[in-house]
Amino acid sequence: MAPDMRLDTGLMTRLEQGIVLAPQVIQSIEILQLPTLALEEFIQREMADNPVLDTKSPEPSETVGQPVESEEEEGSVQAELRQDWREFFGERSRAQGKEASDRKQEAMLNIAARPMTLQEFVLVQFRLLDVAGGVEEAGTDIIYSLDDAGYLGATLEDLVAVAGGRYGMEEAVGALKLVQGLEPPGVGARNLKECLLLQVAADESDLVRQIIENHLEDVEQNRLPRIAQKTGFDIADVREAVAKISRLNPHPGSDFTGEAAPTIAPDIVVEYTDKGYEVRLEDGHVPNLYISAFYEKLANSSDASEATKKYLRDKIRAARWLIDAIEQRRTTLFRVSKSTIDVQKEFFDYGLSHLRPLRMQDIADKVGVHVSTVSRAIADKYIQTPRGIFPIKFFFTGGTASADGEAQTWRNIQQEIKDLVDKEDKGEPLADDEIARLLSAKGSRLARRTVAKYRKALHIPSSRRRKIF
Repeated sequence: MAPDMRLDTGLMTRLEQGIVLAPQVIQSIEILQLPTLALEEFIQREMADNPVLDTKSPEPSETVGQPVESEEEEGSVQAELRQDWREFFGERSRAQGKEASDRKQEAMLNIAARPMTLQEFVLVQFRLLDVAGGVEEAGTDIIYSLDDAGYLGATLEDLVAVAGGRYGMEEAVGALKLVQGLEPPGVGARNLKECLLLQVAADESDLVRQIIENHLEDVEQNRLPRIAQKTGFDIADVREAVAKISRLNPHPGSDFTGEAAPTIAPDIVVEYTDKGYEVRLEDGHVPNLYISAFYEKLANSSDASEATKKYLRDKIRAARWLIDAIEQRRTTLFRVSKSTIDVQKEFFDYGLSHLRPLRMQDIADKVGVHVSTVSRAIADKYIQTPRGIFPIKFFFTGGTASADGEAQTWRNIQQEIKDLVDKEDKGEPLADDEIARLLSAKGSRLARRTVAKYRKALHIPSSRRRKIF
């Protein structure tokens, strides 16, 4: 028989070692990672949450925690604090009310209007047509069934079935024809072939229509001789027709779905001066924070309750941590950026071909910080240079040694591949193994598959698709 088993609970002690980050360390790490615009927003939130934070530097006469000489002086201080307290909150309340109103009005004036959607754009045109009844309802349903690319995402049979008798198939077909005649050209198509045909002018050559209807796959694979053989046209005519087709828009709704490019605010600016390249932090809009002398005085005054003084001291301590963290961010970001610019000086002088391989560990060793600190310092931050605006991470890249021992970055090699493709004979474009051979002759030994990987990263088609007949 198996022995009896019993489940029981009890207390026991265990010794463990672990690393726990203090809240101020976590806050310092978070602040280090913030780009300048995000830092400004973070400071505004902290100022709203912590009343002791101020953007005004305390006057020299406003001494903090100065001892009181006599009871009479103490009473005078208490009376002054009470009066200051009332005036402070009265003025602050009025100022905050006006400031909040101004901010709200400014925000409303600066909010961009919502862009018109594809469905709204097509619907406005459709309602100008002289249609009614079932055709109008069918057209409305068709328009609201358009996907982001401008294609009809449902079959007419499905729309008629869901309509529940509001319109029939004949009305749906008529409505679709009307929708397909609206702007943008090609809208309402049910497939790529129909989309392209809707954009072809009525007087266009028959060859263009033949290619769209029967040879789109051959166009994709650049098999122009095959198209010429099948259609009976000269290769020059086929090439001209394919060029016309390439100018058509396979995604007519794309103009209405594209997101606006985000605004890039550089965190670092590099300028060339008589003394060389100078680096500066672009944080002029970040407010300088101070601790309010008013609250420091109140935290050390006998006029306030113990609970109030404890609350203020906690807030003052948190404010000091925040101010120190922001200053540490400035120092770290400047030192990391300065060291990076010093290493990549030749890039600013001569361009991409002189970008040097650089690891974060190299900068960490040079600055005297951990590599994770460098990673956080450059995260999501941009640098404005005489050669353009780049993410700071752009300057950190791996590389390889050439035959003569000179270091080359992967970007240098990609640029060499692009240069070779740009200069090739398009009648006999270079295959990947030929590019690898030419690079090897220049001292960069790469395998064919590595060349193919970099070529695809540069969005360069294969040699067969680059061939011009």
